[in-house]
Order: sequence, then C-alpha cells, then structure tokens
Amino acid sequence: MGCCDTEHDHDEDLMECAKVGQKIRNFTLEAYDPTEGGFTEVDSEKILKKKKWLILFFYPADFTFVCPTELADLAASHAKLKKLGAEVVSVSTDTQFAHLAWKTSERMLEGVKFLMAADPAGHVSRYFDVWDQDTGLDLRGTFIINPDGVLVSSEVNFYNVGRNADELVRKLEANVYLAKHPAEACPARWSPGDKTLTPGADIVGKVYEALNPK
Repeated sequence: MGCCDTEHDHDEDLMECAKVGQKIRNFTLEAYDPTEGGFTEVDSEKILKKKKWLILFFYPADFTFVCPTELADLAASHAKLKKLGAEVVSVSTDTQFAHLAWKTSERMLEGVKFLMAADPAGHVSRYFDVWDQDTGLDLRGTFIINPDGVLVSSEVNFYNVGRNADELVRKLEANVYLAKHPAEACPARWSPGDKTLTPGADIVGKVYEALNPK
C-alpha cells in the first residue's frame, strides 16, 4: 500500500512515506473552496510559510455513506481548529469537480467551509500511505503537521470506522501547547488546563504522585 509500492513508476511515489517526527515534502493539490464557491490550489509550502498548522483529512470517496458524517463532524469543529492556527484540508481521490457536485447536493455538508482537495492520481495519498491500491481509494487518515513542516500526529482507520473531530481538536490543542512548552508532556486524556508532566528522574515510577500532588 502507498508510497512503498513498486508497481508504479512515478518518481515521487517511490520516495519514502511521510513519518511522524520528520518534515514532510512540499506538495500541491487542486481543490474546491466551498467558501468562495470556486476552485483553488492547496500549496503546503505556502500554508506553512504563514506559520499555520496543517491538518490533512483523507477519506475514501464523495457520494458515499460514512464520509459525509465525518466531514459534517469536522465542519462542526472547524472554527475551533482555525482558532488554534490550523488550516484544514479534506482530501480524497475524487476530482475537485466531484467535490463541488457533492457539496452542492449533500445536505450534511452544508456547514463545510474548509478546502476540499483532489488527489485523483493518488500521489499525495501514497506519500501519506493511505492509498489502497486494490480500490484506488483512500483510507480514513488524519495528519497534523506543525508550522515547521514536521508531521506530529498520524491516525489511520479502515473504511468502516468514522472518526471523532473532538479528539482531533484535543490532539491539536496538546500539540499547540507543547510547541510552546517543549520540556513538558501531555498525559492521556489531557485537555487545556490539565496538569502536564515534566519528564525527569524525579518522577520515574512516581507518575501518580506527579499528577496527584498533595
């Protein structure tokens, strides 16, 4: 699956897949912009130069079943993600023209305002290792890229499990916090205002005490 395949000869696809903790390579995708009602281009380099976080939300296909519920859920959290400094981009192997038609006809997508990118050749999908060569569709992949271009979070689900945008918001909140406090770490279920951990010899074997001070 994905960019690790050797059955295709596109040079970019033969490059190593994106990995958590490493900088991504720059890419561009054609897109439909629901806010402007027209077509545009997603350029990762331009987004990151603005010191924005970039969220890529891959899904299998337009005019399907779980997908509109996911995009509607993402749309409900879009304002929170934008306030945290993120540019949100959904991606599938459909064309930007199909995105326009789907957005116009599917009532569940009425609240969608983020860019809907098209990857019909699957080059970016292969790079993020969500492209399924057996179907030509993308798995449900969510990726968070920090303003320095480093991939800091990766989640991939199979076709039949939808995602929860609340968890995406929580993960972005944690990553934004840690970008400002690099010496700290966020424990499970952390949310803004909760206690963090500062790794060190003094809390080895005493994490409970660190999180529950007297």
